[in-house]
Amino acid sequence: MIRLYHVHKRYGDISALRDVNLRVAKGDFAYVTGPSGAGKSTMLKLLYGAEKPTEGKLLLGGVDVSKLSRRRLPALRRNMGIVFQDFKLINSRTVTDNIGLALEVIGTPRALIDRRVSAVLGIVGLRGRGQEYPATMSGGEQQRVAVARAIINDPSILLADEPTGNLDGGMAIEVMEILQSINLRGTTVLVATHDAGLMDRFPFRRLRFECGKLVKS
Repeated sequence: MIRLYHVHKRYGDISALRDVNLRVAKGDFAYVTGPSGAGKSTMLKLLYGAEKPTEGKLLLGGVDVSKLSRRRLPALRRNMGIVFQDFKLINSRTVTDNIGLALEVIGTPRALIDRRVSAVLGIVGLRGRGQEYPATMSGGEQQRVAVARAIINDPSILLADEPTGNLDGGMAIEVMEILQSINLRGTTVLVATHDAGLMDRFPFRRLRFECGKLVKS
């Protein structure tokens, strides 16, 4: 599913990733962990095409992401869900609109969007709240909306960058339980985090980075 061969990422004289070799199988759940500045977020950015490696090869489902043109990236991302620490919701639009936006932009009929949104709201425990606005919801509820938006396309890969970083302990556990349930449905999940307590509570594979190098996989 995910394979990296001798991947380097440099920003000028700074090496964010150094000679990373990695394989993540379909259906795996793995943490991308390590101290601040270790390369966690850079790793995820390479996976969803926001950055390109300076050297090396990065394959997603057999596709070399490092060689994709900007024009072909949207097609790649339709098979991928992305969850950010700061939610990135549109406060002027309803929960339903936020979740369904990815389907709306590719011309999906409104009736199908509404059915899909209703289904994913049920998965994240927000059934019946589609007409609310993000600003009226708690941080944990907003992150659930962000997760629902990420899975609306039934992606094969879900990437989450510090998804519990802005949440208290109880809310963080709830979000992790949702990510675990999504993984049990067959989605490959990678979560960037440095929260040792959550990783101990939900014991999955750990990909530990230090100074840009993968030191444990």
